[in-house]
Amino acid sequence: MEECSKKKLEDSYSSFNVVEDNHFEEIEDTRSAKKEWEPKTGMVFDSFDNLVQFYRSYGNKMGFEVIIRSSKKGDDGEVKYATLTCSCTGKSSSNSRNAFKMHPMTKTDCKARIGASVRFDGKWQICSVVFNHNHELCSPDKTRYFKSNRIMHPSLKRKFEVNDRAKARTRPNKNFNSLLVEAAEAEDLPLVQKDCENYIEKVRRLRLGAGDASAIQKYFLKMQNENSNFFYIMDLDEEGLLKNVLWVDARSRVAFKEFGDVVTFDTTYLTNKYDMPFCAFVGVDHHGHSILFGCGLISNEDTETFVWLFQSWLACMLNCAPKAIITDQDKTMQNAIEIVFPGIRHRWCLWHIMKKLPEKLRGYSEYEYIKFSLQNAVYDSLTREEFEEHWNSLCDKHNLQDNHWLLRLYNERQRWVPAFVKDSFWAGMSTTQRSESMHAFFDGYVNSKTTIKQFMEQYENALRDKVEKEREADFKSFKSWIPCISTYAIEKQFQDVYTIAKFKEFQQELAAKLYCELSSFNEIDSYTEFIIEEDVMVGETHRRVPFVVCFYEATCDVRCNCRLFEFRGILCRHAIVVLIRKQISNIPEKYILRRWRKNINRCYTKVKISYNSWSTNLEGQRFDQLSNLFSTVANLASNNEDDCNMVIEMMNDMKNKLMSNESVGGIDKRLNMSANSRTNCESIAGTSKDVES
Repeated sequence: MEECSKKKLEDSYSSFNVVEDNHFEEIEDTRSAKKEWEPKTGMVFDSFDNLVQFYRSYGNKMGFEVIIRSSKKGDDGEVKYATLTCSCTGKSSSNSRNAFKMHPMTKTDCKARIGASVRFDGKWQICSVVFNHNHELCSPDKTRYFKSNRIMHPSLKRKFEVNDRAKARTRPNKNFNSLLVEAAEAEDLPLVQKDCENYIEKVRRLRLGAGDASAIQKYFLKMQNENSNFFYIMDLDEEGLLKNVLWVDARSRVAFKEFGDVVTFDTTYLTNKYDMPFCAFVGVDHHGHSILFGCGLISNEDTETFVWLFQSWLACMLNCAPKAIITDQDKTMQNAIEIVFPGIRHRWCLWHIMKKLPEKLRGYSEYEYIKFSLQNAVYDSLTREEFEEHWNSLCDKHNLQDNHWLLRLYNERQRWVPAFVKDSFWAGMSTTQRSESMHAFFDGYVNSKTTIKQFMEQYENALRDKVEKEREADFKSFKSWIPCISTYAIEKQFQDVYTIAKFKEFQQELAAKLYCELSSFNEIDSYTEFIIEEDVMVGETHRRVPFVVCFYEATCDVRCNCRLFEFRGILCRHAIVVLIRKQISNIPEKYILRRWRKNINRCYTKVKISYNSWSTNLEGQRFDQLSNLFSTVANLASNNEDDCNMVIEMMNDMKNKLMSNESVGGIDKRLNMSANSRTNCESIAGTSKDVES
C-alpha cells in the first residue's frame, strides 16, 4: 500500500513541470520518499499556478491546507513575490459576545510556509521553506474537506440544476444523495453536502415568480413607448432565465449630466422575496435631496455581475463616468470599479466601517477604550500626519498590529479616512446613506415580501412622489427665502442665488464664525497665511483647534486646511472669517457652485416621463417637438461635412439670437417668445427639409 501511495503521488507531481537550477544538487537515492515530496529552496516552476498546485498537493499528502498568505506587486502591476502558508497561520481572536457560545478556532500561529519570487526569465523560484507545524496534522483521507479542495466542476453544476428542476425543487440533501449513490464512496466526491446546498440556493435566486418576467417586459416597453430614451437591459443565462436587469428612465439620464459628478452605489436593500438585491445609483440634487440615476436587480454580488452592471450603466450614460463613487467596503465592488471606471475616485462608506467596530473588536478586553481612540483618530485628525500618529499610537498601546481587519483598513486608508478623502468633491455625501435614504423612500411602497411584479407597479408611484417633492422645493426656493442673520454683503449674495437648503448650510457656517478667532497672520510671498482658532466641543469640554487659511490677494483665492469647500462645496467658517477680515463684499463666482443655484433652468425637468403628467406641460411638449426636429437635422447633416458645417453655423446664429432675446427682453420678451414658439419650430423644420433636399 505504501508503494502504491508513493507511485500515485509521483505521478501527480509529474504534471507540474518542475525545473531545477544547475547549481541545485540532485536528490540522493538514500533519501526517504517523504523528502522527495517536500519543497526545497531553489525549485523552479513555469508559473505561479504550478507553484500553488505543487505546494497544495504536498499539503494534502502531509495533512494541512495551503493558503496564499501575502503577495507583492511590482511597478508593472504583476505579482513578483508571494508567501504560501499553512491555513493555521495567524492568531485566533473570538468575536462572540456570549462566553457560552464560542466559535471554533483554527488559527495556531503556525509558521509552516514557503516564499517564492519571480526570476528574470518569468519563472517562479522557491526562496525559503519552513517545515515545522505547531499543531497536529490531519490524515490524508480527510484533506478533501479543505475548502481549497472542494471544487464544483461544471458537470456537477449541470447535474444539480437538472435534478433540481426535474424533481420539482427537491431538497438539496436529496440532490446530494443521488450524487453520492452514483459515486459509491463519499471520499470520491470533490465536495460536501453544504456546497451542494449553497449552489442550489444560488441557482434558485435566478428564478422569478409567475407573471414577473412578463410584468418587467411590459413595464419596460410601456416606458420606452412613452419616451424612447428610457434605457433597460436584461442579462440572461444560457437557458434564457433572467439573471440581472438594469433600467434608467429618461429623466434620470439627463439629470446625470447635472448632478452625476458624485454617485453612491449600494446593494444592501432587498426589495423582493426572491432575494435578488435591489441596487441603486444615487446622486444629490441642488436641494441636497437624493436623486436616482438608475436601478437594478441582480442575482449575485460577485465581480462578474458588478462588471456587467457597471458597464451597462456606463453605456446608458454615453460612456460618461462619474468623477467619484461611494460604496460599502466590498472587494468585489472594488474590483469591478477598477475594471470599468479606471482612475475614478472611489471611497468606502465610513458609516458602514464604523458600524463593524463591535463585531471586529469586541473580543479585546479594552474594547471601549480602543473604540473611543479609533473614533478619535478617524474623526478628529485634521491632517494625514495626525491620523498616522494617532493610529500608530493606538496599535502600539493595544498590540493591534496583527489584527487583519485593522491592517486592511489602514492599507486602504485613502478610501475612507476623512483626512485622506476631503481634498476631493463629494457633494457633502460622506456615506452611502444617500442610497439608504432612497431605500427609505421606496419603503413606503414595497417591503421584503413584495414580488417583482408588484415592485414594477409601485416603482412609478414612488418616482412620481419624488418628482413632486423636488418641484415643491423648487417652488419654495423661488417664491420664499430665509432672512439674513447679518449685514454682510456676502450673505446676501448667497441668499440671492442658492436654494433654501444650501443657503441654510452657508448660514450655519456664517453663524459658527462666533466660535472662531483670528489668532495671527503672516505675509508669505504672494499670499497671507492666517491662523484661525476655533472652540470645538469634545465631550463636555471645549478645545481650541487651530486652522490654517491662505488668502491670495491678486486672485481672491481662499483655502482652508479643513477642506470643507473642496468636500461639500460650501465655504467654511474659517474662510469666512478671513474674507470678512479682508473686507471682501463680492465672493468670486468660483465659490458659488452651479449645482447649488436655484435660478438655473435644468434640462432634465423638461424630459417627458410617464409619471410626470406631461400632457399638461406645454413647455415639455415644445421641448419634445424641438428635440425630434434637432435629431432629424443631425441625422441628415452628419453624412456630409459641408451640410454639417452649414447646420452648425445656423444653429449658432439661432442660439445667439435666442440668448440675446432672453437677456434683453425680460419677462415680456419671454412671453412673446412662447407665443411665437411654433414659428421657431417651423423655421427649424424648414432647415430640415432644405438639408434633406
